[in-house]
Amino acid sequence: MAGCDTISSDFNDLLTDMTPPTPAEAAAWASDLNDPENQRRGLSLLSNAPWGGDAPYVELYRLYVEEPTDPLVKATAVQALGRWGEPDDAMKIADHLSSPSPLVRREAARSLQRLHEPRVADRIWIRLVDLDEDPGVRVELAIALAQYPTDQSFQALCLALDARELVVNLAAADSLRILTGRDFGLDRATWLAWYESAGAPFAREEVFLYPTFTRRISFWDHLLFWKDWTFETPAPPRGMAEQGLDGDGAAPFANIGDAP
Repeated sequence: MAGCDTISSDFNDLLTDMTPPTPAEAAAWASDLNDPENQRRGLSLLSNAPWGGDAPYVELYRLYVEEPTDPLVKATAVQALGRWGEPDDAMKIADHLSSPSPLVRREAARSLQRLHEPRVADRIWIRLVDLDEDPGVRVELAIALAQYPTDQSFQALCLALDARELVVNLAAADSLRILTGRDFGLDRATWLAWYESAGAPFAREEVFLYPTFTRRISFWDHLLFWKDWTFETPAPPRGMAEQGLDGDGAAPFANIGDAP
């Protein structure tokens, strides 16, 4: 019976992909103030569309980020603004690092990986060293901090090396490697000793690339032969793209969600 339910769900998904909502329908759902699920679904569809960065849609994302809404709607709007917004929008997103919803805080931390705004660096590391913070949020904060070569960032990441959760330790160690071009693993004492003796600890800083999601193309995906299954590749955050320019002055990184 469970297998039948799964097959039925897969066929329903297949039918949905064969007749996807129109842009007008997605926009109408996103604007439906009486149904949070429609809002969430509409925002998700808009933000994942190639034209999701058009000015009216970005303003809609900002509206939902700033106004009181359902946590699922808020998290989706924060994600959309992180994808399509400008560096100044990082300040609006950072306000949600103190949201009562762990989901919203996680999406805020993840979105700050895509927008480079030095003014939010202190707000990131302060949340990272909060031992009461959800580990999933701290992982995303540690990743985001890799784009800010400051003493506070370094010290906060070193503290995160001693977190109880290995996933937080590993994220912090990787960010330290990006910031310094060195790799001392999870050894906090070695990191601190090296930092004290280094004259220019960030001289070998690597270009920060926000992480992206990929997955294996499944059997059901292959049935949708008319769809182009293209996943994002890691890229520099908006506002820091000049560090990723090639010799001709053209950015070698491009993703859906990179505003024009």
